[in-house]
Amino acid sequence: MTSLADDTRWLDATDQAALVRNGEVSARELLDAAIERIERIDPALDAVNIRWFEHARSVADGPLPDGPFRGVPFLLKDLWSHFAGQTLSNGNQALKDAAPVSPTDTTLVARFKAAGLVTAGRTNSPEFGSLPTTEPTAWARTRNPWNTEHSPGGSSGGSAAAVASGMVPIAHASDGGGSIRIPASCCGLVGLKPSQGRITLGPFRDESNLGVELCVSRSLRDTAALLDAVHGPGVGDTVMAPAPVRPYLEELGAPTGRLRIGLLDHHPFGAAIHPECADAARNAAALLESLGHHVEAAFPPALANPEFGRRFGAMWSTNMAASIARIAAQLGRELSDDEVQLHNRAQAQFARNVSGVEYAMALAANVEFRRAVQQWWADGWDLLVTPTLAEPPARIGEFDDQPDSPMAPMVRSAQYVAFTPAFNASGQPAISLPLHTTADGLPVGVQLVAAYGREDVLFRVASQIEQAQPWIDRRPAI
Repeated sequence: MTSLADDTRWLDATDQAALVRNGEVSARELLDAAIERIERIDPALDAVNIRWFEHARSVADGPLPDGPFRGVPFLLKDLWSHFAGQTLSNGNQALKDAAPVSPTDTTLVARFKAAGLVTAGRTNSPEFGSLPTTEPTAWARTRNPWNTEHSPGGSSGGSAAAVASGMVPIAHASDGGGSIRIPASCCGLVGLKPSQGRITLGPFRDESNLGVELCVSRSLRDTAALLDAVHGPGVGDTVMAPAPVRPYLEELGAPTGRLRIGLLDHHPFGAAIHPECADAARNAAALLESLGHHVEAAFPPALANPEFGRRFGAMWSTNMAASIARIAAQLGRELSDDEVQLHNRAQAQFARNVSGVEYAMALAANVEFRRAVQQWWADGWDLLVTPTLAEPPARIGEFDDQPDSPMAPMVRSAQYVAFTPAFNASGQPAISLPLHTTADGLPVGVQLVAAYGREDVLFRVASQIEQAQPWIDRRPAI
């Protein structure tokens, strides 16, 4: 006889919500099933680093909002996502030790609650979300459910490992340089980075930032339904994506017409990429051609400009310095060297050597880059297809700090994430789809990129692909 934990393990959030809505199970029963799975599976993965199970049970037992995901168990990434009455560590030892309690929700967390989601705790993140792996020294290393010798990616690696292993059907994720798409690729999930300004970052963060937030999931319909539930500006936002013309759920299965699609199957700077990743992109392109689209080798020329990495690095490192300063202000004291990981200290130090004029020039250069990249779509292209990553999932330990080379993890990261940061800088929506598996059984994602504000196009085309090459039944053995 199977338990409810087993019976619901591989149902997506839409199906789990239907069970509650139809009265077949209660929200408390769904939550207890998820908690049972977390307690059984997580010791091998270390994906869920902060647990508030009793609080979640009290929420599930109470009156839940009648949202589209009423009663569905959920996990929140341990990075900048304040949940009133709970702690947040950002993967940092000083915050973990101090354990300050958030006085209020972020606007997005409030919208998750209004959608009916029942949050059971937090998922592991690298310190301040700076690496494409999830191995903070403040917490345990998170492992990939497809092969625990490998990383689930980062920075939303805890969320991806939890969803891929069936602990919960959907989990919060954020993306400042690929941190939704990277773990989606590593764990065989759907990972949509929305357009900049599609979802508010209020009240604490600014939409002109490189980062955006949403989720990782196993099905397109879950991602579309959650975006329908939480999109839109907040008070004081200055960057706002154009409103969709209809719900994103209605884009699934909608006709696309014949699209003009470019394929980038090599490193934009000419460096080597893994053959499995190139094959993944080429196979996706062939599938799109078979579905009636026009595909040719083409991509925005601006992506091949090596100056982009330097500009992105200046902004990224300055954001890191600001993050550390913000935590110091919150704690009322400076952070010591042993409270911040070496690669993040090195980035902050680099930022201190960047003058205000140099940073302003980097911002101006990014505006130039954004316009140059988006021009390619304005010139008549509908989509770009790339590998999500330049390599299959990295092994645990590949991004460890090296005392004699403080920036080594960042250099390694730049090689690994060749295809994702550009679209944080350009602000465009991009989605990673689980379309390839290596010979040794590791997931490899394919990235689709649309024009700014055109998540609708991504959902239509991704839906075609999902129907032609379904992935929902692919499951890790763990």
